[in-house]
Amino acid sequence: MKAVKIIIILLLVYVGIVVLFESLLGYYQPANQSTQVIVTTSPEGVANPRVVARLESNGQLYVAANHWPRAWYRHALANPEMQVTFADETLDYVAVPVTGAEHDRVDADNPLGLGFRILTGFPPRYFVRLDPR
Repeated sequence: MKAVKIIIILLLVYVGIVVLFESLLGYYQPANQSTQVIVTTSPEGVANPRVVARLESNGQLYVAANHWPRAWYRHALANPEMQVTFADETLDYVAVPVTGAEHDRVDADNPLGLGFRILTGFPPRYFVRLDPR
């Protein structure tokens, strides 16, 4: 019985760490040379800017939903027209969901580290390809 309590406490602590990490990332939205700002539109018509990693594979541009909070991804699927700002240049794109062999290739070309996967709670990873409009 004591071992079960310890396991439950450790699991709750881990969930707390994941929630804290994801919340801090969402709040601060850290940016660097490999990030870009995408602007998606919610179903209510509200523009939502989000800092995301800029991924490339086979000469094409992608972004990944690597976290449990992924409203931007749902918005991109519902309204695929978006703006992307990178290196002080804003361009219009269409988000195309990525599946199958293309998903596997992009995932292999842009692997996530184990530490990051642990801190984010091992969420499923989804990609969208950004095609210029």
